[in-house]
Amino acid sequence: MAPISDLARISRALAGVAPASSDYDLNPGIVLPEGRKLKPAAVLMPIIETDQGARVILTMRSARLKHHPGQIAFPGGRIDDTDADAMAAALRESQEEIGLDPSNVELLGEFAPHETVTSYSVTPFVGRIRAPFTPVPEAGEVAEVFSVPLPFLLDPASYRIERRRWRGVWRAYYVAPYGPYYIWGATARMLKGLADRVAS
Repeated sequence: MAPISDLARISRALAGVAPASSDYDLNPGIVLPEGRKLKPAAVLMPIIETDQGARVILTMRSARLKHHPGQIAFPGGRIDDTDADAMAAALRESQEEIGLDPSNVELLGEFAPHETVTSYSVTPFVGRIRAPFTPVPEAGEVAEVFSVPLPFLLDPASYRIERRRWRGVWRAYYVAPYGPYYIWGATARMLKGLADRVAS
């Protein structure tokens, strides 16, 4: 019997119900205010099949940005009033940030929403890029577009926990360093959640 592909494992894992995640998952002592307002956002985890196997496309945000400069992120952003839904926002932002045509994306599923320390509720979608694709980074916002092997990101052992002081307190978070790229924070937390679901 042929082995189940990583894409099939992802689709199967995303078909089930999973709890929402948060940047606070590793920091249970932090008390979040009741009635807090979260801004809706959506991101896309684009998977492209190459001669070296399946890879996930990620971006490095420009160092000139006011928010999260230089950080590794999925293409995506805030949901606009003109977006039909969260998925439409993720596809629109992906087209703007890396030049990915929405018609070139096959949706495999979505994660549960993720709450960030910057008060966003992010809905992550997973999509397979159907045809050959050359990313075009958005000038001024995206410093670099690169890819990471999907098997690396689906391996729970690729992740570790680190800590740093943030707003005067120590905060723990997941990291998944890959070569020169330091994947951490919300992006690493969402990827770790997917890895755990696929592995279970």
